[in-house]
Amino acid sequence: MNSTLNRRRFLRRAVHSGAGLLLLRNSKLAFAYEANSKLNIAGIGVGGQGRGILDAFHRFGHNIVALCDVDEQRAGDIFSKHPFARRYQDFRKMFDEMERGIDAVLVATPDHTHAVAAMAAMRRGKHVYCEKPLTRTVHESRVMREAALRHKVVTQMGNQGSAESRLRRAVELVWGGVIGEVREAHIWFGGGNGPMKRPAESPAAPAGLNWDLWLGPAPWRPYHSAYAPASWRAWRDFGSGIVGDFACHTANIMFRALRLEELWDPAQAGARSIIRVQSWPSEVDREGYPTSSKTLIEIPARGALPPVKMTWYAKEKPSEDLMLGHKRGDWGDLLVGSKGSLYSDNPWNAHYVLLPEKKFEDFKGGPAESLPRSKGHQWEWVEACKGNGKTFSPFEIGGPLTELAQLANLATLVEGPLEFDALSGKILNSTAASALLHREYRAGWTL
Repeated sequence: MNSTLNRRRFLRRAVHSGAGLLLLRNSKLAFAYEANSKLNIAGIGVGGQGRGILDAFHRFGHNIVALCDVDEQRAGDIFSKHPFARRYQDFRKMFDEMERGIDAVLVATPDHTHAVAAMAAMRRGKHVYCEKPLTRTVHESRVMREAALRHKVVTQMGNQGSAESRLRRAVELVWGGVIGEVREAHIWFGGGNGPMKRPAESPAAPAGLNWDLWLGPAPWRPYHSAYAPASWRAWRDFGSGIVGDFACHTANIMFRALRLEELWDPAQAGARSIIRVQSWPSEVDREGYPTSSKTLIEIPARGALPPVKMTWYAKEKPSEDLMLGHKRGDWGDLLVGSKGSLYSDNPWNAHYVLLPEKKFEDFKGGPAESLPRSKGHQWEWVEACKGNGKTFSPFEIGGPLTELAQLANLATLVEGPLEFDALSGKILNSTAASALLHREYRAGWTL
């Protein structure tokens, strides 16, 4: 894109206006967007969750230039809604043909193809909005985080509760010491999954569905409606179970309030980056996820913050005594502090309550706001792509949060406790567990 603006004058103005670090580190892209405020966005996986996100980008006035979905029939109405967008089933072909015409990419495919699609975009310098969980494996999350930093692209994981003002206020309250020192936390999910058994029959795939492309990097298996279009989340080869699916929402306050991302940062973690993980599943199921599970994650100190023991529950729940008289919901993110507790019963962390309620019934103070407030999760991403501010859930945050969720899933398959080094991405004491950090892809697919 061309502009009549003087480049040097534009960049100087951007610095003085506070647009900041993003503009300086990616000034070429920022300059282009000043000349044309409309992004050219491509959508990968638009027949399901992606359709609503795509609508938001279009509503903000941006160009939808390409649409990719392996199921042409399921995505048919989206294709019709954007008649000027080029249509694809294979995102690899889309990038080969349209690389120069795309600024930013939405990835909303099933979990097992998030990484290969997002990496293909970032390698080409495209900004990426990727649905949660960021990836299906621990290793994929690490590669995604490192790629985002290396290629200097704007990223956002799709845990939309991150834009909630009350979520950000909850984090500020914990940072400000309102509930005191936190050494204990509990996260629970509204259900479990249950053992999965592969179907014996092998029906033909529906018209319009390219089953080989749907499988992507996953091992080959015949098509069955037990996997697609909507039941893939319960299968380990494709999805992440309820823990992986919801942890990026439900554990959001906990992760941010306890500054857990510092364990992945060499400048912050120092020599204390070993996370201990042990799970007690109701059954060991290599096809799917357990009916219920309890996983203990022991986090080392982060700077002045003390060690913390987190317990994650699928279907099970923590003791009601921890609720200090408050009703325990089916979902929960509970931080237990030395002066009180903070609890969110909303899967998306959209609200919270301080416990015990009587102690905090007149509470109106707390620290001043230190986190920016948002007009919306998708809005935040497109604005950051144009050089206006930063995203709140970039892959630098989404990657480590997803790693924790997938470590909890991994731990249901092996004996623990496991020792995971957040800096190196390695499990130090189990060969069997190390083999589960990633898997070999089918030919034709790569990170």
